[in-house]
Amino acid sequence: MIPRYSRPDMVAIWSPEAKFRIWYEIEAHACDAQAELGVIPKANAEAVWKAKDAEFDVARIDEIEAVTKHDVIAFLTHLAEHIGSDDARFVHQGMTSSDVLDTTLNVQLVRAADILLAGMDRVLEALKTRAHEHKDTVRIGRSHGIHAEPTTMGLTFARFYAEMARGRARLVNAREEIATGAISGAVGTFANIDPFVEEHVCKQLGLKPEPISTQVIPRDRHAMFFATLGVIASSIENIATEVRHMQRTEVLEAEEFFSKGQKGSSAMPHKRNPVLTENLTGLARLVRMSVIPALENVTLWHERDISHSSVERAIGPDTTITLDFALHRLAGVVEKLVIYPDNMLANMNKFRGLVMSQRVLLALTQAGVSREDSYRLVQRNAMKVWEKGADFKTELLADPEVTAALSPAEIEEKFDLGYHTKHVDTIFKRVFGDS
Repeated sequence: MIPRYSRPDMVAIWSPEAKFRIWYEIEAHACDAQAELGVIPKANAEAVWKAKDAEFDVARIDEIEAVTKHDVIAFLTHLAEHIGSDDARFVHQGMTSSDVLDTTLNVQLVRAADILLAGMDRVLEALKTRAHEHKDTVRIGRSHGIHAEPTTMGLTFARFYAEMARGRARLVNAREEIATGAISGAVGTFANIDPFVEEHVCKQLGLKPEPISTQVIPRDRHAMFFATLGVIASSIENIATEVRHMQRTEVLEAEEFFSKGQKGSSAMPHKRNPVLTENLTGLARLVRMSVIPALENVTLWHERDISHSSVERAIGPDTTITLDFALHRLAGVVEKLVIYPDNMLANMNKFRGLVMSQRVLLALTQAGVSREDSYRLVQRNAMKVWEKGADFKTELLADPEVTAALSPAEIEEKFDLGYHTKHVDTIFKRVFGDS
């Protein structure tokens, strides 16, 4: 991923240096287990740890790989340069390259998941804070982009909080599912390596042994992981799109923080554009782009092929780096989002009481008018508001068919705004508990 959309902690997980360090730890822990089993001399296993503080030379490994055309062999050759060929002769005993590659990938994905979970926690905290801040800030709810009925800005933040909380729970599950390792040798039969080695290595790396591997760890695990990241990205876009709509000039119920010295357009000095949330919309597309390839990676030939390998070299770092950046960008947007309660109220009153139509409809049915006739009476008066800019309550009070069923006081009561917010506390308790 390009540096513009990258954060250092996540990038570091995918660096060649970090990858080779994990490769080394897998080989060293495997040697310890082999020595404990008596398969290799203990002195040789101890010698491998002489490279514990070594800086593996990426350029040197690349140089060797240019000849061997095999990355793991290139690394093992370089490792032998650190510890000596005699001590290195027992390294990788009974193992196959996928034991190293697949276990390393899962270590990286677990570490990436931990960073992503921290990012989600920041987003959740921001949404929770803003939800409570604007719990009673009334705004118009919209369906199909059209005014529907009153809601509150706090409920808007609360529903996004609930959505992101579900995403976090899914990521916890995806992290658990991906946290497996395999040190099972060629085609996964343990013919040349004892299962104890796998158990030992996985324990040292914080993984669980894969119950049954072929020559690779099953890719349905990875498909689940990247699909989860895709869903989280869609939730990010969902929030970003709401902000973009709220920032439209005709709406202006909220807007991204506009810093001192910031400029919105090279041509139009008045512009304050929702650039961060538009960017988040684009980044979400990049994250979701990895989902289909991850699903297609599930299908491999027999016990192993490498059709998945090139895909994962790209989507592993790119997707986690992008999502990490997006989560923190979203958190910043929510934390600094500028809210305009007066504009929300003005927008809701733009059509002069029209949003109370359902209350009048229900009252008429309660008063004995058929639903069909009630709908006709309410819609007839509502259309005068749409088409002529009339006041909805005034039109209802002037309609003899309506007043035959409802008194002026009963009609007046149907325009009480508090009616629509009476269960906000109940919803908040469902979403946030007692906090």
